Amino acid sequence: MNSIEQTGCGSACSCASGAAAAIPANPAISAMESVPASVNGVALHGVGEQLGAEALRERAYAELLRQQAVRLGCLPEQAVTRAPELGAAEREAIESMLEREVLLPEPSEEACLRHYAANKPQHVIEQAVHLRHILFAVTPGVDVQKLAQRAEAALHELMHKDAPAGRFEQLAAELSNCPSSAQGGDLGWVGPHDCAPELAQALFFQSEPGFGIGLHPRLVHSRYGFHIIELLERRKGRQLEFEAVRDSIAAQLELRSRATAWRQYMMLLVGQADIVGLELEGADTPLVQ
Repeated sequence: MNSIEQTGCGSACSCASGAAAAIPANPAISAMESVPASVNGVALHGVGEQLGAEALRERAYAELLRQQAVRLGCLPEQAVTRAPELGAAEREAIESMLEREVLLPEPSEEACLRHYAANKPQHVIEQAVHLRHILFAVTPGVDVQKLAQRAEAALHELMHKDAPAGRFEQLAAELSNCPSSAQGGDLGWVGPHDCAPELAQALFFQSEPGFGIGLHPRLVHSRYGFHIIELLERRKGRQLEFEAVRDSIAAQLELRSRATAWRQYMMLLVGQADIVGLELEGADTPLVQ
């Protein structure tokens, strides 16, 4: 007979309404919930302490690095059963360990040239566009599908050959969720760093020209919502030569290389560790940098 069948009198008396409260917790489930996540036997949190998934992963990575620093003699041995909080000195020791352990080759001239050739629009200065827009903002609780339909309907109206002069300004004043609605949606002259990255990508950084002068025939999506955009003027700017941007490209590639190498190092530590209570991406063999 299971625990549910053993609880209560088994008749239709008034105690039936309290049966759910009287049912004891499943001991197997309770035991699982009471066992903290751990790295190599070191608990990441106390019994009953609640951590979000991201916070738990961050704590696991910190403990993996602390244990590695101890193994390599960068930090002193500690008899701990729970992951200690890292202080400034411990973090500095771990950073120094990573600098020694994770070798980062300098970007080659060939790699910098390839990056420059593939990303020429990123190295144009003094470019700008004069545009106006109508923003349909995505806000908490909004029906995104209906919002997109309203934006598409407004764009369709503006694209019609019989759309009257001044209709863009009228719709901007009526519909736009941007303060520029008071100016008929006019944003003035805008450079790549003056707008959301998604708009900058669409307006300035396409490998092939995507925006010509006039009303853009498709909605543009950004983190703020849906935009109807009309390009009024464009200043093309000036393409920088490779020599002028070589150092900044090398710095970008070095940062990218460092992020990749540190991720691979962490994967190797994960693959060699005994991790309980959470899943981390790991590898059990050395990875090629």
